[in-house]
Amino acid sequence: MPTPSVSSSAYSNGKLERSLRDGRFAITAEVTPPLTSDPDKLRRKAQPLHGLVDAVNVTDGASARTHMSSLAAAAILSRDGIEPVLQINTRDYNRIALQSNLLGAAALGIHNVLCLTGDSPEAGDQPDAKPVFDLKSSELVACAVTMRDQSQLPSGRSIDAPPKLFIGAADAPIDPPPDWQPTALMGKVEAGVDFVQTQFCFDVSVVKRYVERLTEAGVTERLHILIGIGPIASAKSALWMKENLFGTIIPDALIDRLEQAIDEREEGKRICAELIASLAAIKEVSGVHLMAPLNSDAIPDVIRESGVR
Repeated sequence: MPTPSVSSSAYSNGKLERSLRDGRFAITAEVTPPLTSDPDKLRRKAQPLHGLVDAVNVTDGASARTHMSSLAAAAILSRDGIEPVLQINTRDYNRIALQSNLLGAAALGIHNVLCLTGDSPEAGDQPDAKPVFDLKSSELVACAVTMRDQSQLPSGRSIDAPPKLFIGAADAPIDPPPDWQPTALMGKVEAGVDFVQTQFCFDVSVVKRYVERLTEAGVTERLHILIGIGPIASAKSALWMKENLFGTIIPDALIDRLEQAIDEREEGKRICAELIASLAAIKEVSGVHLMAPLNSDAIPDVIRESGVR
């Protein structure tokens, strides 16, 4: 796996950062905090991943809907010995709150953060909610880098003990046309991002062409790329994802394979395990990010079946 040319000193000394810096193929998975104040319901979702993944993402108001606070959920997982990736979006907070949450996360021992824009409230069940969007996701990355590396806020105020952060962002793989340039991702690279977790891409050939172009642009030398995949429960689910989830790439041949399977759920697990193994063989790919909001019980199985762990 590639080892981007970043500072030799670790920012967080966490498992995810160590795996990526050491060139090991990393695996992260995602859980959506439940709509409850009961921490045990969150624990039951995350505990099967303990020891199998390098870190567990906790989503922040996923699909523009209310869930347990991502910061609280990350703190619960951290206490239980599961390394979290705190997702933090710019939809719900202004820069003052974002900066406060970054400091608070570090104070709680949470050092992996994924800087996102967030879905519009119109996509959720409370469309009249007022969005903030005070910063773009790349600006949040730059803010976090300034706080970490310069021990100060962007306003210039000094931070007594700067947060130790390993800073991530999102991207969407594409099959790049001849004149394509990764402009949006380069903005995050210039802001100082350390790793990227992508939207769903179930086409290994597309991933190869995508990372080849990123390498030509000098991107893979400067950050770690984790490709988003997951165990698809059925052909119907695959079609819905392809048509409704932004940036999702699912080849027709994969959908046909699910349709022809005797047990679509088991076939979806086999496909995911095969994808993990195939992506692990691409030197520019640093790892995978596993997402399965409605099929999360399958994630431990596909990790084991992949042979990567």
